[in-house]
Amino acid sequence: MVAERKIETIEKASSMNMMDQTRGLNYEENLLWEKAPGDHPGVDLPAPQNSTLRTGLAARSTVGLPQVSEPQVLRHFVRLSTKNYSIDHGFFPLGSCTMKHNPRLNEKVARMPGFAHIHPLQPESTVQGALRVMYELQNILGELTNLRGVCLTPAAGAHGELAGLMTIRRAHELNGQGHRKVILVPDSAHGTNPATAAMCDYTIRVIPTKDGGRVTVEAFKEALYANGGDGKDVAGMMVTNPNTCGLFEREIIECADLLHKAGGYFYCDGANFNALVGKIRPGDFGVDVMHINLHKTFSTPHGGGGPGSGPICVNESLRAYLPSPVVVQDKDGSYHLEGVDERPTSMGRLKGFQGQFGMHLRALAYILSHGADGLKQVSEDAVLNANYILSQLKEDFYVPFAGPCMHECLLTDKLQKDVGVTTLDIAKTLIEHGMHPMTVFFPLVVSGAMLIEPTETESKESIDRFITVMKAVAADVKSGDTAKFHDFPLSAPRRRLDETKAAREPVLRWKA
Repeated sequence: MVAERKIETIEKASSMNMMDQTRGLNYEENLLWEKAPGDHPGVDLPAPQNSTLRTGLAARSTVGLPQVSEPQVLRHFVRLSTKNYSIDHGFFPLGSCTMKHNPRLNEKVARMPGFAHIHPLQPESTVQGALRVMYELQNILGELTNLRGVCLTPAAGAHGELAGLMTIRRAHELNGQGHRKVILVPDSAHGTNPATAAMCDYTIRVIPTKDGGRVTVEAFKEALYANGGDGKDVAGMMVTNPNTCGLFEREIIECADLLHKAGGYFYCDGANFNALVGKIRPGDFGVDVMHINLHKTFSTPHGGGGPGSGPICVNESLRAYLPSPVVVQDKDGSYHLEGVDERPTSMGRLKGFQGQFGMHLRALAYILSHGADGLKQVSEDAVLNANYILSQLKEDFYVPFAGPCMHECLLTDKLQKDVGVTTLDIAKTLIEHGMHPMTVFFPLVVSGAMLIEPTETESKESIDRFITVMKAVAADVKSGDTAKFHDFPLSAPRRRLDETKAAREPVLRWKA
């Protein structure tokens, strides 16, 4: 009997350990200032004997940094890092953000000494390898888009948008078309599109997508020829294709033709290029300018504030107006950075130096390791995974737009909201199950939106687990078991916060 009780105790302890394994190390981590003054500060120097520095300036006052030791600092930031959910933790189905796996091969290449330890002010003769990397990436992006003028400088997607519109504006100004002050933007666009146009001193004219979720020729004509005009006031249009509803713009060629006849340029937001890469080139459906988010399509790291990279690609007619610098190859086979002095028609510099070189390396490594056939499969698998989710959940959640989707599918809370369970509740439930929520309440053209992008790098196992949780949510709501959804998450380090108050009254300064 004693032996049986011991075995039972061991089994019970083992079972409890399995249940609690995700909670046992879920510790709090205070601010670094709250650890100071520590018993062992990292620097212990005697007070200076003279209050005047050698420069003749008075000694600086205390800088106010926490006085803690190196182990305390290291543990502090390691513990904080464990609270940061990432694609390496698990499923990250953010719609229109393409949170995909970052292959470690890319990281290895980016850490090669000849790349990792160079400086942007080195003589060009000493960084020919780095310049060749940039040159090769420019050429490949030009080939994939059929837009042969490429500038790698923009530091992120929105920065690429700014570069693209400034390139368009520069072209119009130098060609006597500076009076064009209107940019056409669909109502389903990323918010950065109208914001960027406004920053470039353009007026935004909205193209309604109405019930179909797409831009139609009729709606485009109404916007282009608004108020009985002839379209000569329009500088261009900004359209994401596939759009933010996860749909391919079927009538985009006709719209592009009308725009070009009126003298405008077609700017394509390349955020969703992951659905097209290797399958179709945007230049072939009328695009004049587009930016590419290297993190979205070519797997460079995403999130945490950077570093991002948003190269722009343009057709031949806009090449002369690209930002500076771009990498060019000389007759002797060497490479150099073409400055504004060599191309005075350029819209100028956007930032210091040449962009995020580490991201250029990672993107090129990804492209070359996949090859043309691999990139084609990337987009095919991304579209397949999204349509698999749509096919499995279309009976459980409301689908606002009929038909297959591209690389992301759009659902809403319409069926659940009637009994008090909203998109926010569903998102918080996913957190309880250890998943990052999908993009919520976007695009704004539908109420209670849930935009889901599984990407091509997720296994069927992880996608099926997501589907299982979503189906369980729908089933519980249908059965009337709804109260629990308002309390989730229960197991996360933080419960529900007052997000409205946090946005309106943020606490930005720590006080003792």
